[in-house]
Amino acid sequence: MTGKWFIKVIVDYWPMFLRGAGVTLYISIIGTIIGAMIGLIIGTIRTIPTSDNSLKRGFLRIVNGILTAYVEIFRGTPMIVQSMVIYYGSLLVFNIDMDKMFAGIFIVSINTGAYTAEIVRGGIISIDKGQFEAAHAIGMNHGKTMLYVVLPQVIRNILPAIGNEFVINIKDTSVLNVISVTELYYQTSSVTGNTFRFFEPFLVASIVYLVMTVTVTRILRFIEKKMDGPENFIVIPGNQMQVARPEDVAKKR
Repeated sequence: MTGKWFIKVIVDYWPMFLRGAGVTLYISIIGTIIGAMIGLIIGTIRTIPTSDNSLKRGFLRIVNGILTAYVEIFRGTPMIVQSMVIYYGSLLVFNIDMDKMFAGIFIVSINTGAYTAEIVRGGIISIDKGQFEAAHAIGMNHGKTMLYVVLPQVIRNILPAIGNEFVINIKDTSVLNVISVTELYYQTSSVTGNTFRFFEPFLVASIVYLVMTVTVTRILRFIEKKMDGPENFIVIPGNQMQVARPEDVAKKR
């Protein structure tokens, strides 16, 4: 009986599951990208060294205090609570009736930004201080050092963590059903209301979530591998590098 209902749910309601999965992916992708940008900016600002100028030092202290409060608040509260406070609070306090899709992207973005900020900050701190000193020795200021020396390394190092945030966002968008965003969980709940069956619709939803997260994970791992580049190189005249074939490496040994 369960098997027949499982097939029936898929056949009759697959457009709803498909639309829900599309909304889930859309919000997750946009929210992760915007959140990564927010985190990159905040993480960079929070690692700016203390200035000798008292005015600049005081201003930086205030900015760091605000950014620290933002990170702590959004890392220390559940996204479902943030959704309720931001969506309904914006209407009650500021009389702003937010579009549900925009609200969903906004909530995922600022939540992701708080987590990514700490990831970026940790990535910057992990860079050897000798690289900062070497860059300063050749005349680079802090901004150029970050842009040309530090951040390219940080971005590569934190890519797995950003990918993990993306996978988490795919699952966490389910909490947006509390503000009626028509993502996968919301659509599944609608199916259960039409069929009065709970097990089969949510089993289908769990399979869809699993397919999305596994697919995204495989794609991200492929991208990471491509960014790593070939494992073996040999030096040729002219200080150029080319990929070495396994047999060439064996001969050189």
